[in-house]
Amino acid sequence: MSLQDKYKELTDTAGSIGIVNLQVREQDNVLYIDGEAPNGAAKDKLWDVYGKLDPDFRSGDVVMNINVSTMAPGARATVTTQTSNLNIRKGPGTDQPIVGKAAHNDTVTLISKTNDQWWLIRTNAGEEGYAFAQYLSPQ
Repeated sequence: MSLQDKYKELTDTAGSIGIVNLQVREQDNVLYIDGEAPNGAAKDKLWDVYGKLDPDFRSGDVVMNINVSTMAPGARATVTTQTSNLNIRKGPGTDQPIVGKAAHNDTVTLISKTNDQWWLIRTNAGEEGYAFAQYLSPQ
């Protein structure tokens, strides 16, 4: 039985509870599970499942590199565009109208994550809208 089969419940749980950038790989008889949890409760759930599959964690055949997202609602982020302003849109998508802009290196507040690509943000001037997450870095 492969490690991915042995720990299928663990990797399935990681996918179902919103672990982003989930990567699972087997190397040298160790299963590596990497990703970012939306909150501490999600990470705790993974440890609970792992503990059920391998009581007392004795096998030593899993390494979980799961970090809790620093970009939770209320967190601050820096606009990391190359030089131009970041468009803030009415909805999550480039087809949505632009309702504001945030300058390169401005600080914004995360209201919520719509998905891995679009975050609802608020500028210091109070403009709210959706921004492409690729151009936002946690502070």
